[in-house]
Amino acid sequence: MPKLIIVEKPKRWNLRLDDVEVITPARYISDEAYQSVKNLKILNLCKSYQYQSEGYYVSLLAEARGHKVLPEVSTIQDLRFPSILRDDSLDFDALIQTTFKHEPYDKVEFNIYFGITQSEPLNKLALQLFQLVQAPLVRAIFSKKNKWVLSSIRPVSLNEMPEVDQPILESALEKYLLRKRDYRQGQKKYDLAILVNPEDPNPPSDSKALKRFYKASLEAGFNTEFITKNDIDKLIQYDALFIRETTNVNHHTFRFAKKAESLGLAVIDDPESISKCTNKVYLHELLNANKILTPKSIVLTAENCDIVPQKLNFPFILKQPDGAFSKGVVKITDLQQFRKERESMFEKSDLIIAQEFLPTPFDWRVGIIDGQVLFVCKYFMATKHWQIVNWSAKKEGSRDGDVECVPVDQAPAGLLKTALKATGLIGKGLYGVDMKEVEGRFYVIEVNDNPNVDAGTEDKILKDRLYDMIMEAILNKIKSVK
Repeated sequence: MPKLIIVEKPKRWNLRLDDVEVITPARYISDEAYQSVKNLKILNLCKSYQYQSEGYYVSLLAEARGHKVLPEVSTIQDLRFPSILRDDSLDFDALIQTTFKHEPYDKVEFNIYFGITQSEPLNKLALQLFQLVQAPLVRAIFSKKNKWVLSSIRPVSLNEMPEVDQPILESALEKYLLRKRDYRQGQKKYDLAILVNPEDPNPPSDSKALKRFYKASLEAGFNTEFITKNDIDKLIQYDALFIRETTNVNHHTFRFAKKAESLGLAVIDDPESISKCTNKVYLHELLNANKILTPKSIVLTAENCDIVPQKLNFPFILKQPDGAFSKGVVKITDLQQFRKERESMFEKSDLIIAQEFLPTPFDWRVGIIDGQVLFVCKYFMATKHWQIVNWSAKKEGSRDGDVECVPVDQAPAGLLKTALKATGLIGKGLYGVDMKEVEGRFYVIEVNDNPNVDAGTEDKILKDRLYDMIMEAILNKIKSVK
């Protein structure tokens, strides 16, 4: 399998490894040669994995392109929430205590390069930490009060690495390229927590729908409780977590999903679906790599954004990668507006998306759970607006367009086939696929990991059966990993 090492300064590397190329993150992101080729192994050694940095996007786009990448996006998110990793390190607490049994100081700090350290006595523990974290270069700090604990673990950039460690890194890198990765599984139980936000003015499920979820969960045999963002410490009491809040990576919903998954709970929305679906850059790459029809789109960086007027006609759409509920999406009508909006968006993300504008009277939404179609709806555009929601509307009643629910067996076959193919690339969770129909062709706009399920709207055809199907999927998810 061809291998790429992604670093900011490739010229500093002089590796003597077969089938290995060292390139910059910008080249990996933008070069068409890496967008279509399959079976690549990517070692992401960028200086930062911060959310929406180039290093973050290298891992995100690698997964969208079907490349094997280290670290994965889920690992990058784990490193943002070290409390989860500290909890997981308790699984090898005995090894931690043995390793530092004769340590004279109450604090130890060391770097780990693909599971190897500069000190041989630490290598067994270092390998355990590498299997836990699955990141190429990290710094671990252990401290002692009553006993030794992992107090911190974070990524280390090449700039932070001492020069004397270069031979260790190269040796560890060679060994890693020849080894297989390890995975761990948790335990499962049988109670359900539904995460909600009572103060959210625009939740993905209204109060009536939540009551129907609760009723369906009881009929499915769950002992169910509603929880809020203050209840993360209670997750250990449950077998499954069902998130009915608007999700995002930089949000407590993602922390809940990660914590629940680390405890062995079945989770909808699972953290992988959240990280994939809430980023439009990832979806763009994923859908295009798998030849699913989408509006013509261009991933923009600060360096290539001037090409857009040559590639797309006005008006076109400019999107923030993690926008939701029609927010972070702007229709661009002229060059002056484009320059203003892109400047604002680049303050939040190194990448943004420009997309051709496809005007239609309504958007299709296909709801899918565990690879099965739940509902099909037409979301009509808000009054005198180009989106289904007009957040600038003065009257709340004119903010949303009308919704028409369509029986699944009467929906266009091409619509359903495309929606199922798109969600099949994400996982087996609960998704809503937004699509536009133009001249009989179906274009995927985005895949939502947290689709609206409101009483009297999405459930208009199936009624209570819709809630039963979702609960059955959660139950099957528990049993499949029990």
